[in-house]
Amino acid sequence: MVSDIFFNTSIINMSNGRNDSMQVDVTENCEAEENSVPAMTCCPRSKVRRGTKRASYDRARVYALIDRLKTGHIAFVEEGEPRCIPITLWRHENDLYVHVLNGGRMSKVMGSGQQLCISFAVTDEWVLSKSAYHHSANYESAVLYGKAERVTDKQTFNDAFEAVINQFEPGRWDQVREPSDKERKSTALFRIPIEEGSYKARTGGPNEEPEDLSLPVWNGVIPAQ
Repeated sequence: MVSDIFFNTSIINMSNGRNDSMQVDVTENCEAEENSVPAMTCCPRSKVRRGTKRASYDRARVYALIDRLKTGHIAFVEEGEPRCIPITLWRHENDLYVHVLNGGRMSKVMGSGQQLCISFAVTDEWVLSKSAYHHSANYESAVLYGKAERVTDKQTFNDAFEAVINQFEPGRWDQVREPSDKERKSTALFRIPIEEGSYKARTGGPNEEPEDLSLPVWNGVIPAQ
């Protein structure tokens, strides 16, 4: 059922909290699309294995999705078990930024130096087929890997928040009050370089079996609500 929705997968060794493929050097530059910025790097853990025709390693597509959503999921290992937390993330130049409570659980995770897996996904349309099996979704998704670095420099801190606030409304940063010293102390800001990962999307109508085309039922796409 829902045969066309596949995302990236990786195998995590829960006994030691490490991804088995981490020992593979990330030295491969996957192909970028023509007239695009340099492609993302990838290795076996981040290379799309199923539905490869829908995959891309083009930074422009990844950046556009991040800028559109600004909400993703950060996956990590804690006490030998998997965790996945929905959180606000945004992009400034070639880095992801995320802010959390200083001294809180996520601050400790982000500051631990462990490998993180960050995902973004949105469904734009539902694809209705003449068969139950071929119902699907038109979506965009991205999966990134990286390690977080704490931002301590005041100017970099300001630049990151200026970037996201001006993405909400151009020029807004110049109209609002800057964070106070108290607010800065309560906020832990982390930067994650955007280097390794992949993008995957589906567009178009349903795939139909020839023998189903005569069935008296509508097929096509409808907006996802």
